[in-house]
Amino acid sequence: MFTHSTYIRVRYAETDKMGFVYYGNYSTYYEVARVESMRHLGINYKTMEDEGILMPVIENSSRYIKPALYDDLLEVRLRIEKLPSVKIQFHYEIYNEAEVLLHTGTTTLVFLDTQTRKTVAAPSYILDKLSPYFDEVSHN
Repeated sequence: MFTHSTYIRVRYAETDKMGFVYYGNYSTYYEVARVESMRHLGINYKTMEDEGILMPVIENSSRYIKPALYDDLLEVRLRIEKLPSVKIQFHYEIYNEAEVLLHTGTTTLVFLDTQTRKTVAAPSYILDKLSPYFDEVSHN
């Protein structure tokens, strides 16, 4: 299983009148965590797109437990629990500085060929980077 943490400071513009992070911003936090986790592995989204692979989100779910507030430093803990095929699923837990779990969620993305717009297998360089995080049992 691959795990990675990304830290995000809540900006004033991301909050509503109550001072809570507006619900739609959690998807942006997911995106930041995904991009940074891939960058940590040495995979660059821009390069991947330039090489003909897109990764659109096809499913997104969120569970709001407690509100994140203006100026909170959030830790977005990301997990990939299994090697991707034509899809890759990311799991998220968002904590505040007091280590209180505020939010959980998942996103599922597919790999698409930019020309045909059809699903394709995960690129080998992604599998090569992720494989060391999984034992032999999860390769099946």
